Amino acid sequence: MQRRLSRRAAMTGAATAAAAVGLAGCLQNPDSSGGTTATAEKYTEGDVPGSGTVTVLGAFGGQEQEAFLASLEDFEKESGVTVQYTADTDFTNTIRQRVGSGDAPDVALFPQPGGLFDLARGGKVVPIDVYLDYDALDGTLIPGFLDSARLQGRVYGAPMRMACKSLIWYPKAAYEEGGYSAEPATMQELYGIADEIKADGITPWSDGWAADQATGWVGTDWIEELMLRVHGPDVYDDWIYHRMPFNDEKVVQVFDLLGDLLKGEGNVLGGTDTILNTPFSEAPLPLFEDPPKAMYVRQGNFVTGFFPEDVQKNLDSEVGVFAMPTWEGGFDGQPILGGGDLAALFTLNDDSVKLMRFLSSPEFGGPWAQAGGWLSPHTTFDASQYPDEITRQVAEIASGAQVFRYDGSDVMPGAVGGGSFWTGMVEWLKGSKDSQQVCDEIEAGWPK
Repeated sequence: MQRRLSRRAAMTGAATAAAAVGLAGCLQNPDSSGGTTATAEKYTEGDVPGSGTVTVLGAFGGQEQEAFLASLEDFEKESGVTVQYTADTDFTNTIRQRVGSGDAPDVALFPQPGGLFDLARGGKVVPIDVYLDYDALDGTLIPGFLDSARLQGRVYGAPMRMACKSLIWYPKAAYEEGGYSAEPATMQELYGIADEIKADGITPWSDGWAADQATGWVGTDWIEELMLRVHGPDVYDDWIYHRMPFNDEKVVQVFDLLGDLLKGEGNVLGGTDTILNTPFSEAPLPLFEDPPKAMYVRQGNFVTGFFPEDVQKNLDSEVGVFAMPTWEGGFDGQPILGGGDLAALFTLNDDSVKLMRFLSSPEFGGPWAQAGGWLSPHTTFDASQYPDEITRQVAEIASGAQVFRYDGSDVMPGAVGGGSFWTGMVEWLKGSKDSQQVCDEIEAGWPK
């Protein structure tokens, strides 16, 4: 998953169906005549011939770049279009500078929507409904994905990679030996299982927030997960886009609920001091000691890269995973918190449109999936291309969700999402400030 460290089972029944219908209503094909846009006209192939080359700027390099380029080989052969990809670890600043100087790439791959929104507000990005079949794309994506890239009624980025955060991992053999359920329907049921684990003399949870200057981001994920479950996606959207104040009573309530879990006696290995001083990458390690010191770690799909090497070699036999459950009395459906790269178009011509149509299709990404570390945002992607069963299980969890929402701190202004929210979580966990104080201070510092 693309964190800002480089800048982070379907429910059934009539009520769930009604919720799904309501969400679908928010995802209608936008009116191409409205909104802030570089162009409002529907593009037709042949309007602007391409040069045969499409330039692409992204944040990822190394093995990810190799897998990305391998995923484009068949497209380049069949289309005759050459893709020139440039990786830039300072992507956020570089794309802003290049667009500002009139040197924008044809396509850019945004690891968070915030930077994309900034450029879209200035009319620099082509809305996807101009050149893509919006309804067809929406029909294959996890519900809510396009809504997460919406600004003023238009969508400016097409998802080409997904990160799934709402996952709870456990050591498979020890967990099954203990006879604990791996299918809790609600968070309250999960807390009951955690009590069983405590009764057996094992600490239920392991957690770690340390991340140098980014310490605290893991805590923001916890708050976002509970906001989605307790209050649902509509309230979540109002919160992250500041249509409601950060210190609204609903937000303060979620801080207190999280406190019941993380600060409760015996719930988390080592308590709050250990959480703050343990690197997030080391949080899973106690699960795989013999015997395990903890049974659960909540983290995104990227966390498998931090498991012990012998565990990584045998993920299917060593590791279990399930979706973070719903909240009893909260949103009636399974939400998924996550992230993903959004492909955005700056140059509108035949070649760039061909590339965008491919990047945003369920056919993109096979070699990347096989190499590991990549998830398609499409429910119709061929899951047999994933390298192991655990990845297929994660993809199934995401595909079965009623609604997807972006990591809220990646959408909030940087001063909050990558600043006061992070530091506020640390002060809150230390106990130097209570839930109300932290929320009040974050609200007071929200950029005007």
